[in-house]
Amino acid sequence: MTIKLHCFGESGNAYKAALALELAGLDWTPVFVDFFGGESRGADFRQLNVMGEVPVLEDDEVTLTQSGVMQLYVTEKTGRFGGRDKAEGREVMRWMFWDNHKMSSQAGMTRFLMNFLPEDKRPAEVIDFMRGRLKSAYKTLDAHLNGRDWIVGDAITNADLSCCGYLFYPEPFGFSRADWPNIDRWLSNIQATPGWKHPYDLMPGSPADRA
Repeated sequence: MTIKLHCFGESGNAYKAALALELAGLDWTPVFVDFFGGESRGADFRQLNVMGEVPVLEDDEVTLTQSGVMQLYVTEKTGRFGGRDKAEGREVMRWMFWDNHKMSSQAGMTRFLMNFLPEDKRPAEVIDFMRGRLKSAYKTLDAHLNGRDWIVGDAITNADLSCCGYLFYPEPFGFSRADWPNIDRWLSNIQATPGWKHPYDLMPGSPADRA
């Protein structure tokens, strides 16, 4: 059975799951969710995911929510991206938790506030505060990547797939690759991985569709 990923192109969290599926070579298909039209907050979608969030993965009798869980599911099915041993596996999880708490959640919110709200409703003080917190996260990641090709070990793992989730998007949210040379080099390594695709090429839906 083809795996279904309910997603939309603008979602960095959906991109984490979609990229894991794609790079693992699994048979999957994206199912577009009209987030900006309110679909994920509707009663029908909440029967699929009571949290009202994207992404949702369906694989036969298995239904999963939360991108990190989906990444681990890909590892269970393929043996990929989980690290070479238990010690690396714990380190992969450490960086996934860090990303979800310190970087992706704040990047997603800041990007939404700066790009997807009407200009007169964008809270400047909140945006400035969030960009300051993100700068601290980028500093942590850039320092860790000094002299490293990957976040954990010598191959791409779920730590990389999680932490890169928002960093390929073109919309402004306080991140420029030129400011962070180690992050820039690491993102280039991910782009060079066979099967890599930009989020707007991997999943349906982009700001251009609503222009």
